[in-house]
Amino acid sequence: MSNWIDVASEADLFEGAGVAVTPLNHDIAIFKIDEGVFAINNECSHGNAKLCEGFVEGNFVECPFHQAQFDLRDGSIACGPATEPAKVWPVKIENGRVFLDLAAHG
Repeated sequence: MSNWIDVASEADLFEGAGVAVTPLNHDIAIFKIDEGVFAINNECSHGNAKLCEGFVEGNFVECPFHQAQFDLRDGSIACGPATEPAKVWPVKIENGRVFLDLAAHG
């Protein structure tokens, strides 16, 4: 069962910058990189920092507070001090709109 929710316009996404969205009170950051569009929990698993404000390089976002790095594709940790991976959300693009499947982890 899926729960696809329209969260943004694809035109609002730019490579190298995250966009914060809050569908159904989930704090999620959307990133556009060479490999596509990805959605990851917006809060760093290490501390109270917004990943949408982090530095993006390749497939990774760096937390703006303590420089933990997360792979945008699967949420895995590329560099500490974070010890917990970040949750990622399925994304699809239809008719220029970005949809997230919030039932994927629920």
